[in-house]
Amino acid sequence: MKKNIFFKLLVLVGVLSFTGCQTEDTETTITTEEFSIEDSENIISEKILNKLKDFYLNHNYIKKVTQTYPDGTSSNMYEVEGDIMMSEKQIMNLDIGGGITTRQYQTNNLVNQGMRIRVLGWTGSGLALNSNAKTALNRAVRNFRNLGITFSLSFGTNQNNADIIIYDNSNARPGASGGKAGFPHNGRPHKWIEIFGLGTNERINEHVISHEIGHAIGLRHSDWWTRESCPTGQQGNEGTGWQGAIHIPGTPTGVDPTSTMRACFDNSVTGEFNRNDIIALEFLYP
Repeated sequence: MKKNIFFKLLVLVGVLSFTGCQTEDTETTITTEEFSIEDSENIISEKILNKLKDFYLNHNYIKKVTQTYPDGTSSNMYEVEGDIMMSEKQIMNLDIGGGITTRQYQTNNLVNQGMRIRVLGWTGSGLALNSNAKTALNRAVRNFRNLGITFSLSFGTNQNNADIIIYDNSNARPGASGGKAGFPHNGRPHKWIEIFGLGTNERINEHVISHEIGHAIGLRHSDWWTRESCPTGQQGNEGTGWQGAIHIPGTPTGVDPTSTMRACFDNSVTGEFNRNDIIALEFLYP
């Protein structure tokens, strides 16, 4: 989710680890960095570009980043489309799987039905959630529980007993605000959700964390084919990609301007799911 105006709704479920989305509680626009083959310091190889093209992922916005985790480890990753994080191995292992479709909004994989999803708010030094983020996380988890999806929530540092870990990496992203996550893999949610630069606006904080958890259990941006909720320069078709874009019955095929899963958002967000978000989640997790 990008740090500008709005969000997106697309219910997705992936086979790899994507990360997604920036936001903020102001209307300041943040431009995604572009890396191309010509970049002297951040060369993206032809094999990476060609693989992304083959799987209909937008290869116009790619950058190399180092993702740091609460346990002190880090990974060299590629950031694609501003909110998708993939390693070189994951990119090169992309497989069509269930097939590519030109419709919306569900990917090919979900979290296993009936799974109790254990969410951990990180409290360890350096990457700990502040009190505002803890409150927002409690509210976000409540949003999913209210739909009958089984979540447990704790705060601490025992990552071995967690399926999703949410941590604050603001120091690594000065001036930016938002979050990054990924899609499910092998029937389990994406484990790491990084947030950064969130302010004191409770509605926006809840919105960002709900959005990122949505990605982690299989939701895709609702305006993936246009990103029209974002400013000029961040718009464009994200592509169906390996994860698919299968329409969820009962949800719109057009852009939903109030969905929690829009690509970009503004200060009007409520932090709560709208009716179409609820329909999509109840369809995926009855």
